[in-house]
Amino acid sequence: MDNNYRMDFPLLLTRKEKDKRLVYLDSAATSQKPLSVIKAIEGYYNNYTANPHRGAYTLSEDATGLYEKAREKVAHFIGCNNPQEIVFTAGTTESINMAALSFGRANIKEGDEILLTVAEHHSNLLPWQRLAKEKNAVLRYVYGDEQGQISVREWEEKINSRTKIVALGHISNVLGGINPVEEIARMAHRHGAVVVLDGAQSVPHIKIDVKELGVDFFAFSGHKMLAPAGIGVLYARKDLLDAMEPLMLGGGIVEDVQEQSVAFMDAPWKMEAGTPNVEGVVGLAAAIDYLNQVGWTNIHNIEKQLLQYALERLNGLNEVEIYGSRHPENRAGILSFNVKDVHPHDVASVLNSYGVAIRAGHHCAQPLMKHLGVYSTCRASFYLYNTLEDVDIFIDALSKVREVLGYGT
Repeated sequence: MDNNYRMDFPLLLTRKEKDKRLVYLDSAATSQKPLSVIKAIEGYYNNYTANPHRGAYTLSEDATGLYEKAREKVAHFIGCNNPQEIVFTAGTTESINMAALSFGRANIKEGDEILLTVAEHHSNLLPWQRLAKEKNAVLRYVYGDEQGQISVREWEEKINSRTKIVALGHISNVLGGINPVEEIARMAHRHGAVVVLDGAQSVPHIKIDVKELGVDFFAFSGHKMLAPAGIGVLYARKDLLDAMEPLMLGGGIVEDVQEQSVAFMDAPWKMEAGTPNVEGVVGLAAAIDYLNQVGWTNIHNIEKQLLQYALERLNGLNEVEIYGSRHPENRAGILSFNVKDVHPHDVASVLNSYGVAIRAGHHCAQPLMKHLGVYSTCRASFYLYNTLEDVDIFIDALSKVREVLGYGT
C-alpha cells in the first residue's frame, strides 16, 4: 500500500518504544498530529497571542480574525455553512453536556422519553441519564444483535410520540459499527424528536454533512482528528441554539449586565464564556486543511485496506475473538477483540513490549461491555498514517501473547 502520510507525523518518525518502531493503534482515543498542525499552533504563539473579541488593538483584532475564520472553516467542513451554528467547546463531552443541560432542561418534561443505543460512550450516556433523573423522564435503549448491528425495525419500535431526544453515536468507539443516521433522523423527526449525534469517531474518518444527515446537534473533538486536545465543537440548528440559555456564565458573552439582570449576546458567542482556546481553534483549522488536502476518498481507501488486511490476518488466530461485524464495509477502522484466557491489560502490556500501542479496558462503554458479556476488551484503531507493515507487526506480536504469558500457543 502506497502510504507516505506517516512521514508528516514527527512523533511517529522519532519515537521508539522498547527500541522498536512505534506502531500507534490508539487513534480512536487520540490521534497523532501532523507537522502542519504543530507549526500552525507555533505560529499563533509566535505571532498572534492575544485575547480575541476583547482588545481595540491590532494584535487582538488579528487573533479575533483567526478565531472567526476558523469558525467559518468548521461550518463548511461539516456542511452547515452557517458559522453562527458553530460553538467552540473543550471537546465532545462538553458539547453533549451543553446540549443536554442547555436544551434538554428547557424541553424535557416528566414522562418524556430519551432514546440511546446501549453502545454509547459514557459522554453520550451520563448527561442524558442525569437529565432523565432530574425531569422524571424515561431513558430507553436500542440494543442491536450480537455484532452490534441495530435493525431499522428496532428503531421503529422504540421511537414514538413520547420520544423527545434521540442521542446516538455515529460510529461506535468499541465495535466500529456505523449507524444509519439519516434514516434514524427521519424517524425521529416524524415523531417530533430532536437528534443529537456524537461524531467523535466519525468526523476524523468520513465526510460529514449535517444537513444531509438531518441531525439537530452534532458534537465532536479536535484531538481525534489530528488537532490539539481541549478543542471541540457543538453544531446546533440555529433556531434551537438561539433559544438555548448559556451553560457557562462569565466574561465575553454579554451585551449588558445590571446588578440584577443580564442581556446576553447572540449565539454562538453567548455560549462561549471566558477566554477561548484560540490556539486550539487554530490547530483545528490546520487539521481541517490537512484532512481536506489528503482527501476523504484517500482516507477511506487507506482505512478500508488496513481493516480488511487486519481482519484477514486475525481470522487466522483461533485464540482471538473479534467483536462486531467481520465485514469491513460495516465498520470503521476500529477492532475490538480478546485473546482466550488472557486479560486485555496483559495483552496490551505484551504488545507494548513489541512497540505496539493499543487500548485495553471498557472504553467508557460499560453498558455495552455488559451487553457483550465481557468486562473489557482490547481495541486497535487505525488512521491514515498507519501502514500494512504496522498491521503485520501488530498481528505478529498478538500471535505471541499466549506463549509469552505461559499459556502455550
